[in-house]
Amino acid sequence: MEVIPAIDLRGGYAVRLLQGDYAQETRYHDDPVALAQHWAQRGAPRLHLVDLDGARAGYPVQLELIRRVIRAVDIPVQVGGGVRSDDAVRMLLQAGADRVIVGTLAVDQPDAAEAIFRKYGAQVALALDVKSGRAATAGWQSVSATPYLQFAQEMARRGAQRIIFTQVERDGTLQGVAFEPLIDLLRAVSVPVIASGGVRDAGDLTALRALAQSTPLEGVIVGKALYEGALGDDCWQAFG
Repeated sequence: MEVIPAIDLRGGYAVRLLQGDYAQETRYHDDPVALAQHWAQRGAPRLHLVDLDGARAGYPVQLELIRRVIRAVDIPVQVGGGVRSDDAVRMLLQAGADRVIVGTLAVDQPDAAEAIFRKYGAQVALALDVKSGRAATAGWQSVSATPYLQFAQEMARRGAQRIIFTQVERDGTLQGVAFEPLIDLLRAVSVPVIASGGVRDAGDLTALRALAQSTPLEGVIVGKALYEGALGDDCWQAFG
């Protein structure tokens, strides 16, 4: 199981939001490039990089900073936030992203998302951001009418080869992972799943690692628990 540190970019800084609320931001580092290098030097297997400004704008806003982060490390970097067109996917891959994450596009334009999944294969992952049991879009500011399990199954049929599952209500709260909706997803699809949202401590990672032994769970993204010191900066080695 990969344990993946998250770096959320807003206004050129590394920040964390509470439940996706842009009004509840905590700034953790003034230099995202140096932060990325730190996690890489500590042995992180990959980075999860999100352009929060892009998520709201609908297109990659911090492309140059993303490019600098990717060039500064020698580990894979997956990138999301505002990826709502084939051009955006192409730009991020050309910038060096190992994997590009598509979310809102899949909800609003499923045919366009399917074309991207078919074209790029494993280079693109589906962002399944869930709020009140449904897929959240536009930087988590809106919620679709589609139940998340139905949406996940449809996107897998349309060619999504990997799902990054975020529990919006838990994200940034340190309340612990809500295992029931995650387990329901793991039973509903056969493609690899990366979990995110609410990881509190090593106990969550222990339970997730056990779950990964018998399900498609392949990784977990850690954010606030890492930045607040609830997890050590070698947790990917202890639980990977």
